Amino acid sequence: MMAGIAVSTNINSDNAEFLCHADETLLDVLRDRLGLMGAKEGCGTGDCGACSIILDDRLVCSCLVLGAEAEGGRIETVEGMAQGDQLHPLQQKFLEHAALQCGICTPGFLIAAKDLLAKNPDPTEEEIRFGLAGNLCRCTGYDKIVRAVQDAAGVMRGADHEF
Repeated sequence: MMAGIAVSTNINSDNAEFLCHADETLLDVLRDRLGLMGAKEGCGTGDCGACSIILDDRLVCSCLVLGAEAEGGRIETVEGMAQGDQLHPLQQKFLEHAALQCGICTPGFLIAAKDLLAKNPDPTEEEIRFGLAGNLCRCTGYDKIVRAVQDAAGVMRGADHEF
């Protein structure tokens, strides 16, 4: 059994407990200890956004947060976006607009867009581009991503339930 720090948290609306080393990143905990493979390590320095999650209602790069810092927190990852077989509107619109290619950046963009739309349900194109500025894509360019977020925002504003 590993000696480490015991952490109790909530991940995608489920209570979770794990042990981690004091210097272990939350990204490594999510992927290696909890099997949540959505967040990706693109840079390890917080510059690319591929590891983006929402921690206590704040968009963060999980490569810059220690696993122990999640104690008592609430984490949202890309794995928690869909409801069973029903994709979140952002996921659906990313598919419809072909707003992805290799997929490394996609989970980070989805989480950043979810965070943006939770705070601003009717963003302008400029606000979307600013809200997603911490996420880098080396394959698609950004126009399809922005259009997908705009389209999803319209769907979400007209929806009868929260996402």
